[in-house]
Amino acid sequence: MKTSKKKHSICMISDFFFPNMGGVESHIYQLSQCLLDLGHKVIVVTHMYGKKRRGIRYLSNGLKVYYLPFPPFYNQCILPTMYVTFPLLRNIYIREEITIVHGHSSFSTLAHEGMLHARTMGIPTVFTDHSLFGFADASSIVTNEILRFSLGDCTHVICVSHTSKENTVLRAQIKPDNVSVIPNAVDATMFTPDPSQRNPNKITIVLVSRLVYRKGIDLLAGIIPKITQKYPDVQFLIGGSGPKELILEEVREQYQLHDRVQLQGALEHSQVRDVLVQGDILLNTSLTEAFCIAIVEAACCGLKVVSTNAGGLYLYRLKH
Repeated sequence: MKTSKKKHSICMISDFFFPNMGGVESHIYQLSQCLLDLGHKVIVVTHMYGKKRRGIRYLSNGLKVYYLPFPPFYNQCILPTMYVTFPLLRNIYIREEITIVHGHSSFSTLAHEGMLHARTMGIPTVFTDHSLFGFADASSIVTNEILRFSLGDCTHVICVSHTSKENTVLRAQIKPDNVSVIPNAVDATMFTPDPSQRNPNKITIVLVSRLVYRKGIDLLAGIIPKITQKYPDVQFLIGGSGPKELILEEVREQYQLHDRVQLQGALEHSQVRDVLVQGDILLNTSLTEAFCIAIVEAACCGLKVVSTNAGGLYLYRLKH
């Protein structure tokens, strides 16, 4: 006699989710869809995005998303308050009969607070770390202390690469046996090649990323003028938004590259494939990266990949 596996009510919680675009957002969405297909109940909890994206919304396959009335404070994360979020999160956990709370990203204030409140209610917690951090600079020291406190009694931790696991174990001072490595994946049926969308007279270099410092946007701004000057048939197509977008706009203006450097701005998840298929090469300039999901998406779309040799990307290159 076959015994049926227990079905869970899972709460994915993070500051990073759609309509914001990035690897963490895509990972949460895709993972939620797979868990729904397996028969589990899944909800997503994140903060509000402007006045229009607030309250409860439903995405594909009935995925329920709570956009809590907390505005982002810095770098798309809410202000750390410890207990201001507790009444709402407690209400959601009880209403949805949550059995597992799954936090995402070391940067996410909401994830750490949501996991803390879950543990006080006796709900098992899982945490997925998507990033690499250092140990010497002030930002890393503070973040590592928060991570050590947050993961001290976490039920289980997931990292997206072996490099990420080593980094997380050292930073959070947790037992390696409590950490699993599950690489990121994408739905290949959503990222299919379409050569007809490419410009046959140009070589199009695509970058789809958050435009922030750790993604190497300063490096990108430095190489754009050199490449465009040396290769007249090369153009850049850049998707994403962030504080470093202004630097790219300044470079485009200074070198009069309006016809060769296209800034697409923030992208919806459904638009990423449409941007990728226009390119010949995906460029990744990350200064630190645990696992770049954009590389996998680009490979599915038939693009060649050029990347910095940073963090988990080095091991990825060796294995492939």
